[in-house]
Amino acid sequence: MTDSKFPPAPLTVEGSCILHQMFRSRQEPDHAAIRRTASAIQALGPKTALYSMLGHKADWMLVHFRPTFEDLNDVEIQLDGAGLRKFAEPSTSYVSVVELGLYESTGKFHAEMREKGIEAYSEAWDLAAAEILERQKGAMAARLFPEIPPAKYICFYPMDRRRGEANNWYTVPMADRAHMMHEHGMNGRRYAGKVRQIISGSVGFDDWEWGVDLFAEEPLDFKRLIYEMRFDEVSAVYAEFGPFYIGVRRTPAELIAIAGGK
Repeated sequence: MTDSKFPPAPLTVEGSCILHQMFRSRQEPDHAAIRRTASAIQALGPKTALYSMLGHKADWMLVHFRPTFEDLNDVEIQLDGAGLRKFAEPSTSYVSVVELGLYESTGKFHAEMREKGIEAYSEAWDLAAAEILERQKGAMAARLFPEIPPAKYICFYPMDRRRGEANNWYTVPMADRAHMMHEHGMNGRRYAGKVRQIISGSVGFDDWEWGVDLFAEEPLDFKRLIYEMRFDEVSAVYAEFGPFYIGVRRTPAELIAIAGGK
């Protein structure tokens, strides 16, 4: 059991801010606006990616990785100024930030603080936690501030941890949560090299708790990975999944051809 004197939440480190923008094409698009928007997307560089979507939920999705929320807002303003909304109507969006949960480090940290008799959220506790987070952030910089993978396909979905009457993730002791997350991660590693996964936190930013981006060259790997991992206890008992969005990576030039920019 987790000592009740210590916070039940694991320490986390955060990295890139992420914005997913989903759009539906307008029936009478502005051709000049399409060309201007394509040029604007090209100018945004490798931290922005364009996808043509399958199904009815959206026709297009733009994904942006940026250092700050202000940078994300600047991207929105630039694209609107280029005329994006003159040919594409927003259908939904998602705001989050790359997040890594430090379950193992948190357990060791709590044990150390307990041995030293340091009270949670005291000045000494906060200083020690800040040191750990800064050290972990440096060690995990590549995972916290990734490039958008160049894979052909993307699968994005939001998710929550269950808070039902019978099964409530937020009442499970931290040690048990850490064990389940470890098993979940080990099973997912079997798809290393096939599927790249980027987890982002959205508590306080959007309607779900996390966003999940999967990138792969073979879309069936999404199905296999998600299906197999649903047998893990952390998913089978405690996961709630939102809508899934599947897209194909496209270039700005293809946007012009597909959207009717002539």
